[in-house]
Amino acid sequence: MALGGAMTGKGQPAPGGNGSPAFRGDGGARHLLEACGISRTAGGKRLLDGVSLSLDRGELKVLIGPSGGGKSTLLQCIHFLTPPDEGDVLLDGESAREMSRKNICLFRREIGMIFQDFNLFDHLSARDNVAVALRRVKGLPKKLAYERAASELERVGLADKWALYPAQLSGGQKQRVSIARALAMDPKVMLLDEPTSALDPELIGEVLKVIHDLHDGGMTMLMVTHQVGFAKHLTREFLFMEDGRITERGSPEELLKDGSGTRTSDFCSKLSEIQGGP
Repeated sequence: MALGGAMTGKGQPAPGGNGSPAFRGDGGARHLLEACGISRTAGGKRLLDGVSLSLDRGELKVLIGPSGGGKSTLLQCIHFLTPPDEGDVLLDGESAREMSRKNICLFRREIGMIFQDFNLFDHLSARDNVAVALRRVKGLPKKLAYERAASELERVGLADKWALYPAQLSGGQKQRVSIARALAMDPKVMLLDEPTSALDPELIGEVLKVIHDLHDGGMTMLMVTHQVGFAKHLTREFLFMEDGRITERGSPEELLKDGSGTRTSDFCSKLSEIQGGP
């Protein structure tokens, strides 16, 4: 699916005919997803300041940092829910910057987004919450959409909850329905914005298990979370965000080791104290 042209690794347009961006000459993108120099200003405040990152297929990276540091804004810019003021996003080597409205919709279909507050339709059952986009966006017949919805609900451990409405589900179950809904669109990448932050402590584990299973299955993910103990066993790279910038990046072992003196280690130690961890 052609979505647009490519950008160089520094976020500059690659040479192309008629001044248009063009694909890389190496037969494809080096990374599945690249955010190149993303900046965003709102209300006179610089929310993001030249943020760049990349994801390879099957990779999970974790964004951590204090509230207001720009993590959620970055995910929204990558998804183009909030287009960045500067910079670009490349998916499979194709640029989002110059896309038409139609192609932006196609682009978003390939990047699943999981929010903190579920965003389910209260008047629809779990099955219909998953099936609605399959019918309206992908144009699947009702029978096929329901079959796919049932498959995805089973995938997140909710096969027996298909007829229940959001008001009848726990917070963890609602979040798993939202994950099933995103998975049904066959995304290449999943963005997760603190997927357990709205949950009671006893419900967090069931959502983390789904994320763990997705990682084991090869899903490419970028996750904002404060569940550091869980995340450090899945990811090879933490990205620490503060004041709209990624100020530190590295493996959990490197950033969290005793005596490292990193901002990441200091933040996670304080977080552990608040959460009652060791």
